[in-house]
Amino acid sequence: MPSHLRGIGFVFQNFALFPHLSVRDNIAFGLANRAVDPVRDRAALRSRTDEMIALVGLQGLAERGVHQISGGQRQRVALARTLVTEPKLVLLDEPLGALDANLRLRMRGELRRIREQLGVTFLHVTGNDTEALAIGDRVIVLDRGSVAQFASPDAVYNCPASARVARFLNCYNIFRGHRDGSGFVSEFATFPISGSACVHDGADDGAAYCIRHDLVRIRDAHASANGNEAALEAEFVTSEYSGASVTYFFKTAQGEAIEVSAHLGHHRPGDLEPKRCYTLAWDASQALVFT
Repeated sequence: MPSHLRGIGFVFQNFALFPHLSVRDNIAFGLANRAVDPVRDRAALRSRTDEMIALVGLQGLAERGVHQISGGQRQRVALARTLVTEPKLVLLDEPLGALDANLRLRMRGELRRIREQLGVTFLHVTGNDTEALAIGDRVIVLDRGSVAQFASPDAVYNCPASARVARFLNCYNIFRGHRDGSGFVSEFATFPISGSACVHDGADDGAAYCIRHDLVRIRDAHASANGNEAALEAEFVTSEYSGASVTYFFKTAQGEAIEVSAHLGHHRPGDLEPKRCYTLAWDASQALVFT
């Protein structure tokens, strides 16, 4: 079956709107010009177009040219032009990539609202892990042309299927090494493996020990680990303030970078001195181990 007869809609990354047409005419184009059952009646075409304009929140802009509206509004026109044809599946090629950070955040919620209201499946491709976790009911992580993990956002974030998936999420410290009995031996330290830790066997990308940035605590140098904790010594390099949280950057004696994220509403370490060593500790049961 030819691609235009498969009931699949497509939203381009750069929107691909017709510059000489108004917002209304851009949205109506697919209905009026499709090969099967085109809508020729002007009243019916206007009615269906107006419904879609209201759905995506473009009331009052129908007669404007697409060069007269903002980037977020153009993104809504591109989405409406696809949805008005009632596709079974909508493919979205990084539809938020051309928007600024604030608008991208707002449009994430809008896309989810529209999808839920229409009950249409969206296949949304993005290189932004935060966007995927926020929008998706299910997340597919692609690695070198294969599906590395297919699960709920919560499962992907809290229990990635491999060290490579953990690296894609950009929120895990990853240590390479090997398992030795009840511990994991890296070049920096030997970490205890708790009986309740998430341990995966048979990973195809080598053994690794992973701990999320926000689960690490900063203590004074040479502080001993408590109970079921793992720890290592590292030198403080710098910090990065991002409003609600601060990311602290450390390096081991071997030059390996370690990141610690602290949410300011929960806890915040005191002032840290660059080039001074500190103890980084975490609950061993919260680590992910790939053997």
